[in-house]
Amino acid sequence: MNEIKASLARGLTARHIRFMALGSAIGTGLFYGSSSAIQAAGPAVLFAYMIGGAAVFIVMRAMGEMAVKHPVSGSFAHYASRYLGRFAGFVTGWTFAFEMAIVAIADVTAFGIYMGFWFPQVAQWIWVLAIVLLIAAINLMKVKVFGETEFWLAIVKVTAIIAMIVGGAALIIFGFNTPETETATGFATLMSAGTLFPNGFVGLLLSFSVVMFAFGGIETIGITAGEADDPAKSVPAAINTVPWRILLFYVASLAVVMMLFDWRQIDGSASPFVQIFDGLGIPAAAHVLNAVVITAAVSAINADTFGAGRMLFAMSEIGHAPKSFGRISRNGVPWMTVVVMAIVLLVGVVLNALLPEALFTIIASIATFATVWVWIMILTSYLSMRRKEAAAGRGPGVAREYAVPGGTVAAWIALAFMVFVVVLLALSPATRVALYTGIAWLVLLAVLFKLLVRPAAPVKQDSDSLLG
Repeated sequence: MNEIKASLARGLTARHIRFMALGSAIGTGLFYGSSSAIQAAGPAVLFAYMIGGAAVFIVMRAMGEMAVKHPVSGSFAHYASRYLGRFAGFVTGWTFAFEMAIVAIADVTAFGIYMGFWFPQVAQWIWVLAIVLLIAAINLMKVKVFGETEFWLAIVKVTAIIAMIVGGAALIIFGFNTPETETATGFATLMSAGTLFPNGFVGLLLSFSVVMFAFGGIETIGITAGEADDPAKSVPAAINTVPWRILLFYVASLAVVMMLFDWRQIDGSASPFVQIFDGLGIPAAAHVLNAVVITAAVSAINADTFGAGRMLFAMSEIGHAPKSFGRISRNGVPWMTVVVMAIVLLVGVVLNALLPEALFTIIASIATFATVWVWIMILTSYLSMRRKEAAAGRGPGVAREYAVPGGTVAAWIALAFMVFVVVLLALSPATRVALYTGIAWLVLLAVLFKLLVRPAAPVKQDSDSLLG
């Protein structure tokens, strides 16, 4: 692999970044993980997605406000280092890379499950190996190729979700007959258990571990700042689409799904979207949707690999990761980080061969811890920035560019919610392993930072530097 001394090549437009955000936010968590969330909470899962989505939006706006000030690669690890200290930046960067790796393993696992709908006789790990090799090839090309690939993959799934919502709504309104019997749909089907909270308030709380996993990776928008043509405009524009994306793609689609089909029959053997249309006696729709969820999985794996690679590249520049991660190919991409991510995903191939049934739930819960921890660090960095600005004489009355709605009050509420989600992982034996793994991960990072990272020379910062 030829390499050159160069910075990352800019080539991501506002169009690419908007659809990268969709690639991260609309993937396995919605198309497959939602089955676990529905099983835990029933129809109340709709409230979980709305609550979780609101908190994530505050995280994104906090990151966006900092990104407008400091449009750099590895953005939120840089912000953590700047406002909380080098150790915080080290933990944030590596935890995000860990998050992307774990989420990508979950995504490739789901890809194998989806392919099993068509080819049940083929071992799941074979499909996983094939997609790992494809994603590695895409990420070694020019960043514009990556952006275009992500754009068109996202177009497919966005169009399909909208079509499914419209088509499902038509079926609910006008009704339909299967070859066997007439099928009742609508609010009565949604309320088939007699209540929106069939598993009580505890069921709603337990669903958050999967719900928050679904949003994991959406912060990858911030990573694009180093390769965006105009990050001051494109990054905020992408972040501003978060609320309606959540309402439309999560809440509306799952509401339609649970109005079409008794949610108690969703068993996780396939994507709930595919299972429902297959169970309704509409096999053609089930096959089309399976093609769509496969597209969504490929898109999400693509975005995960990009995010982890760019974060490791940025960390290598400040001594928080091996220098080899900073090597740039002639295409202007950090090729070594792509190779490392491919190796990590090959571990997913082995895990799929050993644990094809239980792997997704375990991986999803671990990814939830890593995801929420990164969001906690983003919010904490933002709050620290605001404190330093106030100390430097920039009070709350001063106009702010791309300000967080609700300011520090909203950030504190979102931070408390994220901490609460971490605590929730301890309530269920299925997700408790994630809490243990997360704690062990943080302890490992503390040891590695102490042993491997050289102390930085003291730098005197005046008020201007603090304000960017």
